[in-house]
Amino acid sequence: MPLNTEDKIRIVTAASLFDGHDAAINIMRRIMQSKGAEIIHLGHNRSVAEIVECAIEEDANGIAITSYQGGHVEFFKYMKDLLTQNDCGHIKIFGGGGGTILPVEIDELHHYGITRIYSPDDGRHMGLEGMIQDVIDTCKAAIPEYKKYQFSKNGHFALNEKKDIKRIARAITLAENGESVEEHLQLLQHKHKQGGHVIPVPVLGITGTGGAGKSSVTDEIVRRFLNAFADKTIAVISVDPSKKKSGGALLGDRIRMNAISSPRAYMRSLATRDSDIALSRHVRQAIDVCKAANFDLVILESAGVGQSDASILDYCDVSMYVMTPEYGAPSQLEKINMLDYANIICLNKFDKAGAADALHDIRKQYKRNHGLWDAKDEALPVIGTIAAQFNDAGMNKLFDRLMHVISDKTSADFTSLPAHLKHGAWQQSIIPAKRMRYLSEIAETINEYDTWAMEQATIARQLYHINGSLEMMAAT
Repeated sequence: MPLNTEDKIRIVTAASLFDGHDAAINIMRRIMQSKGAEIIHLGHNRSVAEIVECAIEEDANGIAITSYQGGHVEFFKYMKDLLTQNDCGHIKIFGGGGGTILPVEIDELHHYGITRIYSPDDGRHMGLEGMIQDVIDTCKAAIPEYKKYQFSKNGHFALNEKKDIKRIARAITLAENGESVEEHLQLLQHKHKQGGHVIPVPVLGITGTGGAGKSSVTDEIVRRFLNAFADKTIAVISVDPSKKKSGGALLGDRIRMNAISSPRAYMRSLATRDSDIALSRHVRQAIDVCKAANFDLVILESAGVGQSDASILDYCDVSMYVMTPEYGAPSQLEKINMLDYANIICLNKFDKAGAADALHDIRKQYKRNHGLWDAKDEALPVIGTIAAQFNDAGMNKLFDRLMHVISDKTSADFTSLPAHLKHGAWQQSIIPAKRMRYLSEIAETINEYDTWAMEQATIARQLYHINGSLEMMAAT
């Protein structure tokens, strides 16, 4: 049966560092989701620091890790130590690694304080669903302990972050559970003042269709923001849909987020806890918590939406719509509500076929929607990007435009950008274009040499046979 909203269990899942496959943890987390848990999935090859930071920021009840790389004893012990050092010992740790983790090592880890390491024998006796149910039941039974939370004291925050991420995370959880957060808001309230005026925190809303690459675009914006402003902080609130049947959710945006592992960045994943909306009902409170913590910028990323959902406009100062060239016929553009309201349209995956034509059609539709018949295409806030590409020129241009729009519409000033981020400075690829195929060229050269060598060997062998035949004829 699905868990009640107030009893939602949140579990961080990942495969350990240097563990190249995540097949086992993917099976596990799918079963957890089917049992109503909200899963913050990190994927494979994740370090202890990344996992612990995620668990604290997400206010998780537990961590579930698969480890087949042989360093499990040190890995799990370090995870326990790091949680304990940051007064987060209430977060349960579960693990498994098949026959890689020996029985004597399992006993050692249990004695050290790891909640449970599942062995092949456990798998045979309990089955997959039995082990998963045990994880959920253990986390659920520990809720009283989980609520006895030790917050940061004397201005020293967990993991040496710039903000009190533990209090921020717990305040958002309380809001999701329908409890009061006023006490936490007051304790977080340290707003800067200039000239006697409180500086409001700007909110950037990012929405778009599922699979458009919103998380990748968000990650690139966070990366550029942290690099451009060495003294500023940023918070990301990311929403993913809940399953109507089970109540569970896959909160997987952190898989694409590589820039958030910074003491100046905070991220919280929210499930909609409903199946037909793009935002959680508690988004407003989550934003209020981040504003109380005085982040310099808050990004709200919605779940994938269709053509008509513009609910994000109620929560943000500046909105951006992310789409791809694969929207169908040009007439489909007339149905997209956000083309009327978005301050910036990001045409991501611009390397796909037909992207240039799509950009032309979107700009044409934007002109129609806004009555900008004489506007030049380059002046329109419609920008093609390849978020998956290193130092993409389109992403640089998008970031530059975003910072200026936010500065124009709010009292924030994000216009002092480094030169390489202005005007869409062109990327300098990690591998120069003329060397893009250098591995293929090496392989081709080796293959050509092998072919030539075989031909020469065949000629030499034939010549040897001919010479041998001549010698035999001469001898007779």
